[in-house]
Amino acid sequence: MLPTREEALKLIRDGLLFNPGPWGKHCLTAAHCAEKIASACGDMDVEKAYILGLLHDIGRKFGVRHLGHVYDGYVYMKSLGYDEVAKICLTHSFNNHTIDEYIGKFDVTDEELTIIKTELAKTTYDEYDRLIQLCDCLAGAEGVLDIENRMNDIKKRYGFYPQDKWNSNMNLKQYFEGKMNKDIYLICEKDTFAPGDL
Repeated sequence: MLPTREEALKLIRDGLLFNPGPWGKHCLTAAHCAEKIASACGDMDVEKAYILGLLHDIGRKFGVRHLGHVYDGYVYMKSLGYDEVAKICLTHSFNNHTIDEYIGKFDVTDEELTIIKTELAKTTYDEYDRLIQLCDCLAGAEGVLDIENRMNDIKKRYGFYPQDKWNSNMNLKQYFEGKMNKDIYLICEKDTFAPGDL
């Protein structure tokens, strides 16, 4: 089950009341990219893509956490019955189906980590998981970013960026560009799009 676009926007606004920050605009940008790419692909549900892009980071509602936001989002969306969103909360950070390449702090309890690992192992990725992984990498709080610049920025901040994850993001870009037969930055309006106010 999925929330409507309006319900999803309400969830984000509510989340920002608890934990204000640039993550809200990052989510708006990811949703914009997901909607545009899904539309250009021609065989994807555009509304579903937007909603999943919007809510992939909803776990940030519960405070400043790194790996913890994956767990928080997954559990929160499960509790509301939004299983498709819960799946995206879980999968968006793990391009290659492993938590070993997570960039950031492992700020979770042993129990939370076990749940992430167990649920991830049970999950089969589909085109929506892949789409949101790509859009997460395209989305900045200020607008659409160049993927390589974004990854280099993360590498600078954290001191590393796993090569497998880097390659995966570049492969996702190639895959969706091939499917659309168009340049991803043109489709996502890189030079003109800026997220509005929530």
